[in-house]
Amino acid sequence: QVQLVESGGGSVQAGGSLRLSCVASGYTNSKTCMGWFRQAPGKEREGVAAIDSDGSTSAADSVKGRFTISQGNAKNTLHLQMNSLKPEDTAMYYCAAGVFPVCLALVVDEYNYWGQGTQVTVSS
Repeated sequence: QVQLVESGGGSVQAGGSLRLSCVASGYTNSKTCMGWFRQAPGKEREGVAAIDSDGSTSAADSVKGRFTISQGNAKNTLHLQMNSLKPEDTAMYYCAAGVFPVCLALVVDEYNYWGQGTQVTVSS
């Protein structure tokens, strides 16, 4: 049973920083792709950043230069460092994992496993 557990969300003023973490358990496939997604009220879930099993990363244009995705040494921990936060970054943030050919495309439907989400609120 694959489990993903996020932590690190909270409330911050615009321009501030937060670091999200996700601990994964229950899978052994070394080709697993992991990513961060977010969903604001009334909007569709969208990709934020992804990391492939070889360490390659991608990020949505809206967060490039501000957010950085990384993995811990054990590869079962995922982080999202979020700097220069804006009110439009307010959303529920989800950690996701899956095995599929094009890892870095940030396609929601390709991910098999999801965490429960952690709320990020940025005030102006």
